[in-house]
Amino acid sequence: MRFDIITIFPQLFDSFLDASLIKKAADKKISHFKVHNLRDWAFDKHKKADDRPFGGGAGMILKPEPLFKAIKAIRCKNKKTNTKVVLLAPAGRPFNQHMAKNWLKNDQIILICGRYEGVDARVEKIIDEKISIGPYVLSGGEVAAMVVMEAVVRLVPGYMGNPASLNEETFEQDLYEYPQYTRPESLKVAGKNYTVPKVLLSGDHQKIIVWRQKHRRKI
Repeated sequence: MRFDIITIFPQLFDSFLDASLIKKAADKKISHFKVHNLRDWAFDKHKKADDRPFGGGAGMILKPEPLFKAIKAIRCKNKKTNTKVVLLAPAGRPFNQHMAKNWLKNDQIILICGRYEGVDARVEKIIDEKISIGPYVLSGGEVAAMVVMEAVVRLVPGYMGNPASLNEETFEQDLYEYPQYTRPESLKVAGKNYTVPKVLLSGDHQKIIVWRQKHRRKI
C-alpha cells in the first residue's frame, strides 16, 4: 500500500515517518509513504498555493489549480491500481475503524491536507471522499492525515509483530478492549494499594478469557 500526502507543510511529517513501526513498515517495504509539497505545483514565482475567498471573509483558501495538478501527477498511471483520493476536512464523514479496514483494498491512498479556512470547493469534484477525524477544528489536515495513515497501515499484513493482537482491540466486534495490567503486581500510590486482579495471575487461561470477555464494554 502506498500513501501520498499533499501538504504545504511537508516538514510536519518528518518525525512521524521516521519513528516506531511506521518507519519499520517503510524500511521493510510493507507500505510506502511520500510527502508532497503543494507549492511545487503552484504556477507563480512566489509558489503561492492559497488566496483570499470570494465574497469576503477571514482567512485564506487553498487554490484549486495546484491541487488539480498535484493529484493528476501523483495518481498512479497504472489502470489496475486502485487509488483513493481523500480530502481531510472538519465537515467530512467521521473516520472509524470500519473505514480503516475497508481502505485496505486500495493500492494507493492520496491524502489532501487542508489548511487555513479550507480548500476551494471545486476540488471536491475530483476526490473520492472527504474525511474528518472528529467534531473539532484543527489548524490543518496534517495531524488528521497521520491519524488516518496509522489506523490503516497497522492493519496491513506484516505491520504488527503479533497479528493476533489486532483481534481483541478496541472497536473489534463493536466492543472496547478489556483492562490491561503489567508488573508490578502490587502498586502503592498516595497511601492506597492497587493490585492486579487475581484471575490474571492464576494461570487458568479459560478463566482469564471469561474475565476479559466480561470486562469488554459495548461501544
